[in-house]
Amino acid sequence: MQNFSRGWAFLKQAWQMVLADKDLIKPSIITLFVGFFISIIFIIPMAAAGFLLGGDNNLIGQIVLFVMGTLLVFSQFSITYLFSSMTIYLIYGYLSEGDGRMDKAWTIVKRDWLDILSLAAASTFVNIIKGAVKGKGKSGGRNFLAGLIDTVWTEAAFLILPAMVIEDINLKDGMKRAGNIVKNNLLLVGISTVGVKAVTGLIGFLLGGTGIALGFGIGLGIVSIAGPASTIGWVSGVGLGVIVASIFIMVASVAASYTSTAYHTCLYLWARDVEKAQISGSNAQVAAPAPLAAVLNQ
Repeated sequence: MQNFSRGWAFLKQAWQMVLADKDLIKPSIITLFVGFFISIIFIIPMAAAGFLLGGDNNLIGQIVLFVMGTLLVFSQFSITYLFSSMTIYLIYGYLSEGDGRMDKAWTIVKRDWLDILSLAAASTFVNIIKGAVKGKGKSGGRNFLAGLIDTVWTEAAFLILPAMVIEDINLKDGMKRAGNIVKNNLLLVGISTVGVKAVTGLIGFLLGGTGIALGFGIGLGIVSIAGPASTIGWVSGVGLGVIVASIFIMVASVAASYTSTAYHTCLYLWARDVEKAQISGSNAQVAAPAPLAAVLNQ
């Protein structure tokens, strides 16, 4: 329960930063729309290829769909990491200088874009491994192992990306940095004392559920008023219902993306400072970044 309480407290701290500097939230919003656009670009030809080549019944179709699906996953990881990198540097700038500047964040992304894409490629490969482990069966052991792979790599990527952006290092050195942080017990990866994931998950569930319920209610109401036989009623009802539900889901997605990135950025900065103190031989307690320190001191 304390973990959840701290997670909620950090969420409030993270969004107080947004109220002070609106630039911090912009990359998370942009990610949503760009990711949706990229998905549409891939899904349409994938659907056409599946229809024309027979999908599961045709080896060539399977290969084509696998390649296109892999490219889609890589594209989504790339978009997510590119804009998350901007968020990381904006938060870093805000915490260190009192101002997160979009021009500086964009410069960093242009500087590190190859390294960021290499992390996206690594995540795509891990995703393929996870899918192969899980397979098509319903084995509990397979599902557990696939979930473990996903959790470990996701947490690793959350540490690698700030290292690459803030320290200006490549994927190999970023993985080494993240590994050293874990090896030296500077962070409890995956078992945090701040339940940010639980809080964002709950908010996503509540907002998503509310949006779907409202969308369904509005759509059903319009259809009922227009009459079951009215084509216009069905089109407008379903369309408006989907729009309402989508807005709530989009808000939940942006909130989860920004809050999680803010948390892991603060966590990385703290781990980096602790590591520096240990290397220098200092026994002084290293304070966490302000948003995280306010939570941990409760």
